[in-house]
Amino acid sequence: MKLICKKSYDFLAAALVLACLTVYAFSQDTSPGSQTPQAQKESRITPEQTKELFRSLNQILTFASDDTQLQIRHEVKKRLITREQVEKYILEKFKDDKDAKRMQREEIVLKKFGLLDRDFQLQPFLVSLLKEQIAGYYDNKTKTVNLLDWVSPEEQKPVMAHELTHALQDQHTDLDKWEPEDPDTISKNVTEDNQRLETDERDTARDAVLEGQAMAVYLDYTLKPAGKSLLTSPDVMRTPKDETDTSDSSPVMARAPLLLQQSLLFPYRDGLGFEQRLLKDKGAQYAFAGVLDRPPSTSYEIMNPRAYERGATVPLLHMPEVHGLLEADYQPYDIGVMGELDVRILTELFGGPEEAAMLTPQWKGGLYYAVQSRNARTAEEQASTSSVALLYLSAWRSEAAATEFAKLYGRELNKKYSAVVRDPAAESDTTEQVYNGSEGPVLIVRQGRQVFVSESFDLTMARKLQFLFFGAQQSPETQQAAHALPPVDELTTQLARMMAGCGLMKASLRH
Repeated sequence: MKLICKKSYDFLAAALVLACLTVYAFSQDTSPGSQTPQAQKESRITPEQTKELFRSLNQILTFASDDTQLQIRHEVKKRLITREQVEKYILEKFKDDKDAKRMQREEIVLKKFGLLDRDFQLQPFLVSLLKEQIAGYYDNKTKTVNLLDWVSPEEQKPVMAHELTHALQDQHTDLDKWEPEDPDTISKNVTEDNQRLETDERDTARDAVLEGQAMAVYLDYTLKPAGKSLLTSPDVMRTPKDETDTSDSSPVMARAPLLLQQSLLFPYRDGLGFEQRLLKDKGAQYAFAGVLDRPPSTSYEIMNPRAYERGATVPLLHMPEVHGLLEADYQPYDIGVMGELDVRILTELFGGPEEAAMLTPQWKGGLYYAVQSRNARTAEEQASTSSVALLYLSAWRSEAAATEFAKLYGRELNKKYSAVVRDPAAESDTTEQVYNGSEGPVLIVRQGRQVFVSESFDLTMARKLQFLFFGAQQSPETQQAAHALPPVDELTTQLARMMAGCGLMKASLRH
């Protein structure tokens, strides 16, 4: 799903994963950079410290180049910025009217899925999170690494290793060409629907490549004084729960919903795991330049790096023609893929970590489609999940996994809606579940290894849509497309992208 701010590799970033990982790279620190947030805000690095920081840039850039085997093609510009400049930049990111409307639309769909609470306010929370977490960024538009005037040089040097890796990636690939080309309008017909499903998902995977590579260099830089590296220290990948508590240093992050935490973690944790596997299997040339030249296109490949090595593809589910059936009462609202990352978040939120660990590897494709009632005319009505009806089709590797997912989804409906009651009399056979709740009927149907969900459509319409969705997956053209076309944009793609496309946050530096 697309969530705001899609055209930058310049600014926000990896708080929790680096908080998890840096405990292995540092001992307890008493330098100025480890002061409390309030003390940091009141201090500024001296002119002498600034010169020291800038002098270290070329040395760290050379380290990053040697580590990645990415060539230094030109100098990297640098500048020191204030906290006020950073906060102004954050606020400007949220002023684009088109992005604001897109964020509202997709926030509602996330709430409809139950991934965010109904009363959660996404934009204000993100602004607070960014203000708390920012710790430096590389701007591929201006080709400049931006450093902070309130953080000590020694604390910023590892950040520079991370951000200068982005500069090397940019010099090798030109990150402007990796920017997603989001359509300005919602798709209006089945051709546009499937074009959206064919082109968008690559963003999540590419962010994981960029951040995973930068994380690998970051860790190699911090481990080098001890004579270690990512390849020689596999324990650096472990993140015990008692070492990931950021409630003291990152109070806003500590309050973040699972969706935001996982979306934030994915490019760094899973991207780093992807890079570590490729480094072990294929070496640095393959893991860095090779992946930039042939980037993965799905979160499935990131989470299963040997599938990427084999060139394995994920089946692409097909959107049927539903516009004529729905246009009298509904208007198109949003469309995308429920990818493996989305399923991991959804199943962990609904069923817990064990359920997620069991079901996520069984995922084999998914798409969602949302429409909004034409009766929702006021801004208040349009901002409510009750104005939106949702369709979700998922595919699984076995009937047992599909059955388990259908049960899990039905079991957790009362976390999304009030007054949920099952209606066995309306169910045609044991493969169906029918519920009534505060936002209308819910139909869940398992057919073979696929599960169809309709929320807030009346049952007559839901059954028509079920027939079309299941039928659209059977055509030879669809099966051919599954192997020929790149998979799509996930439900959480833009949220993960916004979190990843941006630099390092303060919690990253917690030693």
